[in-house]
Amino acid sequence: MRNSAPALKPAIKKNDNVLVIAGRDRGKRGRVLSVLPAKGRVVVEGVNVVKRHTKPNPQRNIKGGIVEREAPLAISNVQLVCPECGQPARVGRRLLEDGRRVRYCVKCKGVVDR
Repeated sequence: MRNSAPALKPAIKKNDNVLVIAGRDRGKRGRVLSVLPAKGRVVVEGVNVVKRHTKPNPQRNIKGGIVEREAPLAISNVQLVCPECGQPARVGRRLLEDGRRVRYCVKCKGVVDR
């Protein structure tokens, strides 16, 4: 196991729309299904699909066979797609006048969080 610094708070959150910028699925867009901040990884809908061989489990009503599912990919390989300008952009954080801390698009300065 590697000794590494504590994980930073990721700029990507669940249900964000992201663009894959590196890897075999480069160029694909999808919705974030889950974020694994301790491992620095995200699971994106329809991206990095792998095949898994599963045993049947009648108690959980699982059929056996080959199942396709999304595998996690590195959070550095995805970039948030801004809901306002529709472009992939870096994410900044700022404090609004009403005291809320929000994420914003660095390109258009639009607020990402609602």
